[in-house]
Parts: sequence; structure tokens; C-alpha cells
Amino acid sequence: MAHCTFQLYCQRIDATRNMARYYAVSMQPTLFGEVAVVRCWGRIGRAGGEKSELFDNERDAMARFLEITRKKRARGYKPVSNCGNRGTPTIFATPYP
Repeated sequence: MAHCTFQLYCQRIDATRNMARYYAVSMQPTLFGEVAVVRCWGRIGRAGGEKSELFDNERDAMARFLEITRKKRARGYKPVSNCGNRGTPTIFATPYP
């Protein structure tokens, strides 16, 4: 069972190519004791795609979460620290009971 929830929201904007994309990835517990890595992506301001992967343990889910974030960083996505709200961290962990 997962003990923390992790989230990352990043964007890739290039006005010369008319590109404005977002990518969000989170790691969260499921109701059945598994851990899900949930990804959402698309053009900023539009509905996009979503995909979830289930893992039996937190270690495998964290490895996948980090792998995805490294790949997106290599493709030019940059973390957005506030997502429009002042003081919100880029990646954060929230313990839950």
C-alpha cells in the first residue's frame, strides 16, 4: 500500500512551432491496495488523453514515475512550479492515513 501521493505538472511551449502542450503525471493509491501511475497530456486549454498503470508495490510505481519524468524532461518539458497558484511546489508528497 502506498504511503504518499506524488504529482508533477509540466509544459512544453514553443511559439515558433505553435506548440503549447502539457503533461501531468501522478502516483496515487487505489482502493484495492495497489499503486497507480496516472498520466494526462494534451494541448494547453484542451481536453487530452489519459492513461493509468497499476503496480503491486510503491517501489515499482516510483521507478516508473521517475522514468516518465526523465523522458519528458529530455523532450523539453519544463515543470511549472505554481500551476497558476502562488507557492505551490512542483513535485510534492502528501502523506495520508
